[in-house]
Amino acid sequence: MNYKTLDLAFDSRIAILTLNRPEKRNAVSYELIDDLIGALEEVQSSSVRILILTGAGRAFCSGMDLENLRSLIGRSPEQNLEDSRTMVKLFRSLYEFPKPTIAAVNGAAIAGGTGLAFLCDFTLAVPEAKFGYTEVRIGFVPAIVSTFLLRQVGEKIARDLLLTGRIFDAGEALKLGLINEIVPAEKLMDRARELAGQLAENGPMSLFLTKRLLTEHARAELDAQIEAAIQENAGIRQSADFREGIASFLEKRKPQWTGR
Repeated sequence: MNYKTLDLAFDSRIAILTLNRPEKRNAVSYELIDDLIGALEEVQSSSVRILILTGAGRAFCSGMDLENLRSLIGRSPEQNLEDSRTMVKLFRSLYEFPKPTIAAVNGAAIAGGTGLAFLCDFTLAVPEAKFGYTEVRIGFVPAIVSTFLLRQVGEKIARDLLLTGRIFDAGEALKLGLINEIVPAEKLMDRARELAGQLAENGPMSLFLTKRLLTEHARAELDAQIEAAIQENAGIRQSADFREGIASFLEKRKPQWTGR
């Protein structure tokens, strides 16, 4: 398949999926979401055993595209729900992917980019990588990512990261167990391929069944939490604070919150 916002390459037993909007710091757009969902489906149906996800240029994924942010203000409640369900489809497709996944985080991974980086089975990051669930800074709710983060770090740490919206570095992410290794930039992809090769030596059916076991273990709880998250994700977009948050971010000024 041809993709406009990413590259997909197959190398023996490994698929390498590269977010390829370096001029936009690989920001999340509607087109990128569609491409990612399509690429994951293509890799799933292929004979490769391992997926590596990385970014082109200096960033892994810098969050939502500015043009898409502008368009959010004028969307209808029905469109907001559809957007939320599409994002859930992407995140669950990656979280529940039947083959082992490795994120090779080559730079900043912010908001939705943080979600993509941490949803993979293994996350390698360069020392300069930055992360952050920054949604609250622009009047948004990190509803969908919160369901996955709670499973990974527990409630106390999740409250810290989600309520402050602060940026944290690779060293802290490693201490929190959100990444597996910090790797120098010049060695990042070599290390990702090395890990992929190690995983590919294991029995493919064993890997598949182990991942399925882990997915099924989480499914019932996720199903209930995700539906509530979709409603919160869509609902906040009708608020005055959301509109003010987006506007102030785009205008590079301090928001004037009203609590409505």
